[in-house]
Amino acid sequence: MHCMKLLGQSLLARDFERQVAEIQIRIAVLNRYTALGIPVTEPVG
Repeated sequence: MHCMKLLGQSLLARDFERQVAEIQIRIAVLNRYTALGIPVTEPVG
């Protein structure tokens, strides 16, 4: 939840369905940042 709040303290949408969509977008962004930060290991030799 802390990471979610880093992208904005509150939801901007007022309608419940739009709030759900907004949260899903935030989660997708966080997952993408996490994927970019994971190192790719390759065997040497």
